[in-house]
Amino acid sequence: MAIQAQTFEFVRTLVHKRAAIVLDPGKEYLVESRLAPLARAEGFKTIDDLVQRLAATAVSPLHTKVVEAMTTNETTFYRDLHPFEALKTVILPRLIAARAATRRLTIWSAACSSGQEPVTLAMLIKEHFPELANWRVTLLATDLSSVMVERTRTGRFSQLEVNRGLPAPMLLKYFTKVGTDWLVREDIRAMIDCQVMNLATPWPVLPPMDLILMRNVLIYFDTTMKRDIFRKVRQTLAPDGYLMLGSAETTMALDDAFVRAPVGSAVVYQYTAPSARTQYA
Repeated sequence: MAIQAQTFEFVRTLVHKRAAIVLDPGKEYLVESRLAPLARAEGFKTIDDLVQRLAATAVSPLHTKVVEAMTTNETTFYRDLHPFEALKTVILPRLIAARAATRRLTIWSAACSSGQEPVTLAMLIKEHFPELANWRVTLLATDLSSVMVERTRTGRFSQLEVNRGLPAPMLLKYFTKVGTDWLVREDIRAMIDCQVMNLATPWPVLPPMDLILMRNVLIYFDTTMKRDIFRKVRQTLAPDGYLMLGSAETTMALDDAFVRAPVGSAVVYQYTAPSARTQYA
């Protein structure tokens, strides 16, 4: 379904306005590949016809479906591995020691896509930190897409998905075979609070976060939106909390209030008052 220039501009403007996603010129192929299935499913002959329907009204469920279709949902279990090793050996032990008095731990997996990251976090906690069994542990998983949030809540993955990054022993221990798919164990799913949330719009009231994983999402935003998100992260992150970004992302030149700290082969960020920033070996 080749699209007209005005169709691309409409979609480009829509996704930037609704989700702050930047579609550079030359990404017509991306619009075609992601909206062609939606157009067919909604009964339109072409993507141009679908966009003409969108242009006839300012707000509709179809607008939401188009924006969700244009989001990137690439993810795997234990993605990049090093961040999860840092969480297991350094970050979570530090937080557990710091929260011993309250016995509460709050973690946020932002832009969680189909749920591999929060499931990995839940398995990591269950596997390596049995002392948290009697703690109040909140693991919030959010995404722009209601479809992805529902997938995270359901915890059902295809054979191809579990083959990507999930060690076989973890698969057999924490998943059950259901037909051709694999279902996450109920106690793991119960650890995850799934909610729809758009990082590019005003955030709901969130509790102070001890750990925020916001990996591989900022790369799709422009500089203004990145700075706004970091401002809101500062307001949400606990004073001694940690922020994890994707390997290609950084706070540098965007928000100098964050301290960058290598932890093994991973990198985390902290925000505190300049006189009280944590020093790392």
